[in-house]
Amino acid sequence: MAYNKVVISGINTSELTVLKESEKTELLREIQRTGSKEARDKLIKGNLRLVLSVIQKFTNRGEDVDDLFQIGVVGLIKAINNFDLSKEVRFSTYCVPMIAGELRRYLRDFNQIKVSRSMKDLAYKAMQAKEKYITDNQREPKIDEIAEMIGANRKDVVMALESISEPVSLYEPVYSDSGDTLYVLDQISDKNDIEGWLDELALKETIRSLGEREKNILYLRFFCGKTQVEVASEIGISQAQVSRLEKGALDKIKNHA
Repeated sequence: MAYNKVVISGINTSELTVLKESEKTELLREIQRTGSKEARDKLIKGNLRLVLSVIQKFTNRGEDVDDLFQIGVVGLIKAINNFDLSKEVRFSTYCVPMIAGELRRYLRDFNQIKVSRSMKDLAYKAMQAKEKYITDNQREPKIDEIAEMIGANRKDVVMALESISEPVSLYEPVYSDSGDTLYVLDQISDKNDIEGWLDELALKETIRSLGEREKNILYLRFFCGKTQVEVASEIGISQAQVSRLEKGALDKIKNHA
């Protein structure tokens, strides 16, 4: 499909500019240093042809080109927000898999659940408002703040955003350059990782310390979904004993925290 004389999402593709890699780097530096909205807008507009080139690979499935373009721009914005200038990789190299990944997630979600046009429009409006808020305030907005910005009900905003979102695998490639693939997992960190890991070990140890009857009761109650009466009948004790043993086991686990 040729895009050089096509209007997509109100944009005349024949008028799109293409930035040099050095220009992209300078704009990224300015965005990260000052949060300049002008620099961000220029960088987005200067990469729309890149978005168009990526969505061509996804246009043979009957999806609306405007929708694909808007989703591709979301991927571009995410790339701008997350690009690390200290890494020796071209912005375009980083950008392409981010845009393609956003499109794949959208198509996977679109094939499972049909989202109404009005719901998608509200979601796009909410994402744009969120992006503007982050630029202006240097922090993530709350749902209430997004709803107020676009004049929508909080519940509707939540539903709209969830309707087009999908969990991202930690092992999804972010970019691949010279055979060295960078995954989402490589770019995130959690200060509580060690604490969480130790808590999980302690919890497992607490469960291991329970008696066989206690572990069996918890398994039948919470994994098999059986009632206390059914558990009592299966293991040959009274319902009162099941209740007592269950409560004692749960208390031990709660005390772990």
